[in-house]
Amino acid sequence: MALPAEVGGGARCNASLRASTRTASIIETVGISGGGHLYWEPQCQQPGPNGMPTTVVLPPHLRGTWISTRPKEGDTQVGFHFSIIQNSSLPSSCEVRPGPEFLTHSYTFYSNRLFRAYQFYYRDPSCQEPAHSLLIKGKVHLHQASWITRGATEADYCLHKVGIVFHSHHALLDIDRRLNQTQAGQDCTGRLPPDRAWLPGTLYELLSSRVPGDCMAALGFSMHELSLLRLQYHMQQLPGEAPHLVKKLFLGDIHTNWAERQHYRPTGYQCPLQSVLHHTWPCLACSLIACSDEHHPPVPSRPALPLHLGGHWVSTGCEARPAVLFLTRLFTFDDHNRSWEGHYHHFSDPACHQPTFTMSAAGHYSRGIPSPRVHGGTELMFEVTRAYVTPMDQVTTAILNSSKASSCGGPGVWSVGTARDVTATNGCLPLVIRLPHIEYELFKMEQDSHGQSLLFIGQRPTDGSSPDTPEKRPTSFQAPLVLCKRQVQGTPRPSQHRLPMQNPPIGWAPYLPAMPLPILLLVQGLAPFGWL
Repeated sequence: MALPAEVGGGARCNASLRASTRTASIIETVGISGGGHLYWEPQCQQPGPNGMPTTVVLPPHLRGTWISTRPKEGDTQVGFHFSIIQNSSLPSSCEVRPGPEFLTHSYTFYSNRLFRAYQFYYRDPSCQEPAHSLLIKGKVHLHQASWITRGATEADYCLHKVGIVFHSHHALLDIDRRLNQTQAGQDCTGRLPPDRAWLPGTLYELLSSRVPGDCMAALGFSMHELSLLRLQYHMQQLPGEAPHLVKKLFLGDIHTNWAERQHYRPTGYQCPLQSVLHHTWPCLACSLIACSDEHHPPVPSRPALPLHLGGHWVSTGCEARPAVLFLTRLFTFDDHNRSWEGHYHHFSDPACHQPTFTMSAAGHYSRGIPSPRVHGGTELMFEVTRAYVTPMDQVTTAILNSSKASSCGGPGVWSVGTARDVTATNGCLPLVIRLPHIEYELFKMEQDSHGQSLLFIGQRPTDGSSPDTPEKRPTSFQAPLVLCKRQVQGTPRPSQHRLPMQNPPIGWAPYLPAMPLPILLLVQGLAPFGWL
């Protein structure tokens, strides 16, 4: 893709480029009995809509202030809401981006299309040690509804000014070191103060319409997240109170590969921002972030939790991913023998109402060790040893039936709604499922303001690959899963035959590694599909 054009002596404008596709899946708890047929565990799978429908606003009305509070419910989803989490919001707004980067942010949009954004960066994953803050000013231009990511609006933006405030001497040295790694960065070092001349609280301009040049690319910074926007409303019902409006603004996703951020145009979303005026209640971080500026970064609190996986974990709603993926996930972990079962339901629409296929997988995982890169995270290794696929519509069924013999599930005819074991064929070639398979994962647990346990699993690579080497281990996280049933300590180990089969493994919706382009185009030509 072409690099952004520079406009007006340093101001930068970026046109959104149409990108790829996206997919999703929904979850169910399924297992394989000794006889090999599927069974259901309804304790975790049937929350369903709570009677408070979600409304998507096209084009989005951006005016107002939006803050990152990362509430659990709906924030990482774009569809129905589970009543179990409808009233929950995390006490922390600290976010983890690939890198890793730890930040909170606040964006204000004005009626004349101008915007002002604050991004607060921290040295630690709890956002307790501010490193530097960015003040970003510019203009955003809304365009047509996206023909790639359904329910989203495409946009262009121009940056007029980007300023940086350092909150520690260490932060100044870190930015200076990053700039010195490239010639373009070295040309920008003159915008920063010499080592000993740094003044706390001083705003240094990295980009300005008054001064030629642009230092943002050298820092790996872009605002391409403004290229794809989605605004959704829903009513929140608290016990004994009248419903009140909640507004959430989804911005485009950030590429997991630092080197691609300047080129990548989003097809997925980040965790959404919440309106300062219309937010999920309680929102313990709202006033803290709304009252912050580049000189006074927020310092939210977040309880640290040890990793206890045992139990059933489910998506909180329909999840949207890059490459036009819509899905839901359910995972069961057994702490006793470190086995897992995962289920992914994939859909062609952002409300997860039109299923395409379900994939279930099972295997074992290693004992976790603390992550040296993402403090507070735990590194694990997962092995996928068994998988089942269930086509859920006629198009997917036709694709599987037209695939090469014995490339997916052995001889036989696929039919809608019937699961087939693809282990004997080492996976399913048409869906790019390979067995056996190893993934190097990153996990983290948190707790919301109501004490509900949340599980974060490593973010999938934007390019559709899988973290199958230690070097590709994630440094950021997907949408959280919610604990719906804790494993009882001392319970007997499940039968070796009990392997779930109706969706893929944990946070790995991704893996159904990216669909090959010919098949993807075939599917898109036959029906409005989004695939993993």
